Amino acid sequence: MFPEPSAESRARAADALQRATGTLSTAATARMLADLAWFGALEAQERSWVGLIVQAGIRNFVDWYRRDAHTPAAGGSAIAASVFGAAPRALTGVISLQQTVDLIRLSIEVVESNVDAIVQPEDAPEVHQAISWYAREVAFATAEVYARAAEVRGAWDARLEALVVDSVLRGEADEAVLSRASALGWSSHGEVAVVLGPTPPERTASDLFDDVRRAARAAAMDALCAIQGERLSVVLGGVADPRRAGSVVADLFGEGAVVVGPVTADLGHAHVSARAALSAHRAAAGWPEAPRPCLSEDLLPERALAGDGHARRHLVEDVYLPLCEARGTLVTTLSTYFAQGSGVEATARALYVHPNTVRYRLRQATEVSGLSPADPRDGFTLRIALVLGRQSGRGQPGDL
Repeated sequence: MFPEPSAESRARAADALQRATGTLSTAATARMLADLAWFGALEAQERSWVGLIVQAGIRNFVDWYRRDAHTPAAGGSAIAASVFGAAPRALTGVISLQQTVDLIRLSIEVVESNVDAIVQPEDAPEVHQAISWYAREVAFATAEVYARAAEVRGAWDARLEALVVDSVLRGEADEAVLSRASALGWSSHGEVAVVLGPTPPERTASDLFDDVRRAARAAAMDALCAIQGERLSVVLGGVADPRRAGSVVADLFGEGAVVVGPVTADLGHAHVSARAALSAHRAAAGWPEAPRPCLSEDLLPERALAGDGHARRHLVEDVYLPLCEARGTLVTTLSTYFAQGSGVEATARALYVHPNTVRYRLRQATEVSGLSPADPRDGFTLRIALVLGRQSGRGQPGDL
């Protein structure tokens, strides 16, 4: 700290500074207009806010110097209240931290350059030292104001993002929700997919979301995140390949199944992807060996067994019925093949056909359904599709 000035010197200098407050404020504003291009571009109201801060800063310095300049009574929080309380906190969204630092630095320079002409020569050294100390405290107060504003904005953005994701998952993505997503930085106009998985333990939401967004940006995608209970929901935009998109963020989820819903046209239709992903996530326990990430369509059998009507219809309409329509004997051959333990020779004997005929029909079934009967996982899916297809009573094949 600097040597304590005498009470007489302090009062004399404070009186002189107080009389010059208006002149100093005017001079500081003129310097800002001349030296800071961004200041002249502000609206009149915004320039008046800055002027209020400058005036409050000078008055606060004079009051503090008059009261007891050798003690840090005007420390950070007090300065933040007395100086920056003169203008609305909305100003932190108008000018940046760097711009605020520039205007404070310039204001201090104006005051320092005029001190010698305002106070008595014997008082000037102490006033200059006091200004240096005060400038440091103002710098700390400035950082505090912007840090708190950033914290408030971060908390508000997190709540807004959670609201947007919840609306998207529930199929309520109207124009207002899309506008809020845009305000959060969502810029994708292409395909969208929803990724669901466990929330990793011992991670703060803000850090986790930052990591997800960073990984998505590196892959040229947008991301919106929300934690719902123990589940982390991520909406990805700009998705070309859902499995690849899911792989980009899969390692950021907690231990357990990570599922990716189908790709939809845009954010307004993302609830379709979310619905499939939610169903798959609930049913994922039925396939412990599932890859990570796993597509929702890869879990169609488990979803159907868990009562998902969409999965049941998909297996009937996209697997069973095409097999029936391609050739009625395909369904009979598949049923016999599974009943005979997936043995080609045993199936041929049961159907009274040559083994090559069985192999030919199995190849046909693969071409039609995209599923190989010889693969254990695909075979399981085909068996569930056959059961559901027969239960539906649709497309019953003719007898061999």
